[in-house]
Amino acid sequence: MPDLYAYTDGACSGNPGPGGWGVLLRASEGGQVLKERELCGGEADTTNNRMELLAAIQALETLGRASTITIVTDSAYVKNGVTSWIHGWKRNGWRTADKKPVKNAELWQRLDSAAARHTVTWKWVKGHAGHPENERADALARAGMAPFKPQKATP
Repeated sequence: MPDLYAYTDGACSGNPGPGGWGVLLRASEGGQVLKERELCGGEADTTNNRMELLAAIQALETLGRASTITIVTDSAYVKNGVTSWIHGWKRNGWRTADKKPVKNAELWQRLDSAAARHTVTWKWVKGHAGHPENERADALARAGMAPFKPQKATP
């Protein structure tokens, strides 16, 4: 059975502002890459956190069948949220410990639902630190954002 990884990233130009998400899906066996797939998209007016969440959501929702996958993210917000904070939010009716509504609750709920179909391991890596797959996910996120960025006038 091949190992399945999703390297995810989000980007935003301004926060809020135009944003994008990117995913590098990779199946490998014995260190040999068997298959890769790149995904990206974006929105005109969003936040970096929303794009980080959408990258993880898209990675999981793209899988056609229940899978064992490692999601590699440079977002402590996503990793900590999905492995720790989400349990309390669900218990508290999607409210934080101080009774405020959870930001991006609809995306957290979508991520929770998408992750429930799979066996997911969450891994954090430092962003912009030369991790090749994270750099590719970042480039995909920037590509996903490009159509939503205002175009500079050419002389």
